[in-house]
Amino acid sequence: MKTVERGEILSIAEYEQIRPHFRARVLAEKRPRRVPIGDFLGATFENHDSVLLQIQEMLRTERITSESGIAHEIETYNDLIPGEDELSFTLFVEIPDRETRERMLTELAGLEHAVFVEVMGQRFPATQKLPDAYLPTRTTAVHYFKAQLSRDAAQALRSGRAEAALLVDHPRCSLRADLQPPTLSALAADLSTP
Repeated sequence: MKTVERGEILSIAEYEQIRPHFRARVLAEKRPRRVPIGDFLGATFENHDSVLLQIQEMLRTERITSESGIAHEIETYNDLIPGEDELSFTLFVEIPDRETRERMLTELAGLEHAVFVEVMGQRFPATQKLPDAYLPTRTTAVHYFKAQLSRDAAQALRSGRAEAALLVDHPRCSLRADLQPPTLSALAADLSTP
């Protein structure tokens, strides 16, 4: 899938003019990409437009206008765009209560090594670059995962003939979220995009 290029990035003033429409369109596209996993985890599959939105929103929020700052955001967020035969998703630990969330982040230590994508009964590990501040005794509330699929699994998803799921296989919790037809259609389109 094509990464975000500098020429696609609008200035903050230009972005403000199109923001309501662009944001609404991308958020609508993200709905079928959103997958609840149990009671307190959720994932959103990423693509070019979801990443472009995140970059534009970060530049807007942080008021970043320098070329070096813009280049940094593009490089950082482009890591979320899936490569060939690959799925990319952001996983969220969604616990509103701060005290409960902090306790669960400790209980879920090692979560970054316990997430899988399953296609046609075959498991593919989801991996991520560990942050500089990684602590093996605690996980984070947001994870950026990629899962490299086999050529056969990717082709099965592209053709719309595969069942798939997100799995968490952690000592604290074992969860499965079967992907529904709208999600599978969005992923088929992603895997078909050069």
